[in-house]
Amino acid sequence: MAYVNIQEAKTDLSKLFARVRSGEEVVLASRGKPFAKIIPYEESRSRAEWMGADIDSVSWDDDLEAPIPPKYLLPFYEE
Repeated sequence: MAYVNIQEAKTDLSKLFARVRSGEEVVLASRGKPFAKIIPYEESRSRAEWMGADIDSVSWDDDLEAPIPPKYLLPFYEE
């Protein structure tokens, strides 16, 4: 990650953009203090990809709404 002073960025903006296009992240600084970051653009992912789910691979048991067997409920009622 490169730190670039704002004056240098104004002077060599096209070179700065070329660096970002090649995948580099650039931090803009004013008086030595960082205030912005320029990063390469990435295409946004679909909602399913963003949520980490593949909609075609999801399946449900037939008894999804069946009552929970008592052997699994007993520990909640024991002291």
